[in-house]
Formats: sequence, C-alpha cells, structure tokens
Amino acid sequence: MIDGSIIFPFPHGLFLGISLSLSAYPCYISVYGKNVLDSEIMAKIAKNLTELIGHTPLMELAEYSRKYGLKRNIVAKLESFNPAGSVKDRVAFAMIEDAEARGALKPGATIIEPTSGNTGVGLAMVATIKGYHLILTMPETMSVERRNLLKALGAEIVLTDGLAGMAGSIAKAKELRDAIPGAVILQQFENPSNAKAHEHTTGEEIWTDTDGKVTVFVAGVGTGGTVCGVARALKKHNPDVYVVAVEPASSPVLEGGEDAPHRIQGIGANFIPSIYDASVVDEIIPVPDDEAIRGGRELASTEGLLAGISSGAAVYAARLLAERPEFADKMIVALLPDTGERYLSTELFAFDTYPLE
Repeated sequence: MIDGSIIFPFPHGLFLGISLSLSAYPCYISVYGKNVLDSEIMAKIAKNLTELIGHTPLMELAEYSRKYGLKRNIVAKLESFNPAGSVKDRVAFAMIEDAEARGALKPGATIIEPTSGNTGVGLAMVATIKGYHLILTMPETMSVERRNLLKALGAEIVLTDGLAGMAGSIAKAKELRDAIPGAVILQQFENPSNAKAHEHTTGEEIWTDTDGKVTVFVAGVGTGGTVCGVARALKKHNPDVYVVAVEPASSPVLEGGEDAPHRIQGIGANFIPSIYDASVVDEIIPVPDDEAIRGGRELASTEGLLAGISSGAAVYAARLLAERPEFADKMIVALLPDTGERYLSTELFAFDTYPLE
C-alpha cells in the first residue's frame, strides 16, 4: 500500500489537497476528507455523447418576466443543453434504439429521415456514434447553419421545395427509401418512440425538478411528440396540469385552418402529425411570426440566453398565459427547444434588415 498527499496550487492563493491511499483493490481518493472509490469517479465519465442526453436544466426567466410585469417568473426548460444542442437529441436516440431493438435497423444500414433540422442534427450525432449512414431530406428554407452542421456531422442532405413544406420532404424520403436496399425511415412524425421519449424523460424531469409544482406546460408543435409526451407524463402525476400547444398563427392547422409558409422554423408542419394527440392538449395558442422573433430577441437581451425562433414563440405564449388572472401566480414551464446559434442567418438576428416595432 502507498499512502501520501498531493497539494495542487491554484490561482489567487488557493490550494487543493488530495490524499491518496493506493493498493491493489480498492483504490480510494480522499477529497477534503471524503473517501471516494475511483470506480465511482469513473462512473461519472460518459462513454459517448448519447449518455449525456437529457437531464437539462430549468431556469427562471426573471428579467424577461420583470420586463412584462408578471406576478411570477416563467420557468424555461433549456433543451439546448443536450449534447447536440436541441430537444431532438432525445427523439433521435430513442427512435434508433427502438429500431435496433425491433430488428428493423441492421448494422451499417442507411437511415433516411425527413427533418426540419434539429432532428437531423440529433440523428447525425447518434448515427455517427453507432456507425450508420444518414440521408436527410429537408425544405430548402431551413437555415444555412443547420445544413452546414449536418454536413460536418457526416450526414448527406437532400433539399426539397420550400413551398411543399415537410410534406415534400416526407415524399422525397420515401422515394429514396424505395431506391436504397435495407434503408429505413424512422418517421418521426409517426413513430411512437418520439412521444414516449418525452413521456419517459422530459416530462418526468420537469415534474421532479419542479417538485410537482408545475401548473402549466407550454411547447411548440412540430411533430407533436414533445407536447404530447410531456403532457402524458405530467397528467399521470396531476391530471389538472394545463397543457398548451403553440403553432404559427399564419399556418394554424391544429385549429383546422389552412397551412401556409411561416418563419417559425422547427414547428408548424403543414399537416397534423399522426402522433399528435389532441386529447392531452388543453389549449392551442397561435403565435405570429414577428412575436416569435421578438421573443427570441428578448430572451437574448434580457436573460443573455440565445434561443431559437420556436423558443421565442413558446415564451411569448407563456407570457400571454401568465397575464391571465387564473395563471398569474402559477408555475408556467415553457420548453425552449434549441439554441439561437442555429439562426444567425435568419430574421431572428437580422436587426438592420428585419427591424421590429
């Protein structure tokens, strides 16, 4: 056995003292008098990025809430803290794991997916780790940052007509699947694993981290997996949790309106996805494009928080709810799907060419 102590100097006159007690087994490291097994320390080192998905933080939007004179601070679920930067990391990992478990996805196979961007980034990360070839079909209207990020992660990108929306990307994905032997479409708009990922992780995290005090949950609807999965989890704990879906006001398909082009990337597919479950949604709030952009800008200017356009839409809807008397003193949690760094070339940060009144 070897015993000893090591003193590490740090700036500003600080020192860290670690005493070692080494033997064949077990090995302990004593930090400030507490013995910790070296295996316990190793257990905190992730094997790859998939082990870092989830457990994203909640944060009060104190300055944003103060700006609008809200009685209680809105709480944000910061999904940009996922390893590939968005809420879709959860979905990407869950769908691939499910396809593997079912035997639908063979080693080295090609994965094809229609995506508006973030799901593609998550899939590219997981596909790289697991050794799959990935082809993504996406509308040509998606930001340059997303396209370049996907290429950097090794994905092959096929752009489709922006006016055709996600429906055009889905049609192209099916065409490619039929032409490539063994290719698999994970179908995020139809795949139950999408919503289940949020039911089993995101929703439970929100319930636990708020100590069950969440009263209202707000999220944008792209595939519908986030809002519906979280809704199921929260309502299992408390059926009275009020769940609000957010969609673009210029394309209000969830409310039975006509689909149309809009500027809120990541939500507002031009159809109602099959995994969207209206029975667990209590209200739909349509958000104008400019209010979503304004919300994203205000998160940056008030909180120092770079968030995407759909995050701006979610926080705008949360503010409208917080201004209602029945919710004024309730805990409202808004899910912010991604980081604003993916929108640097869009209207979100085009302050000179796209000013807002």
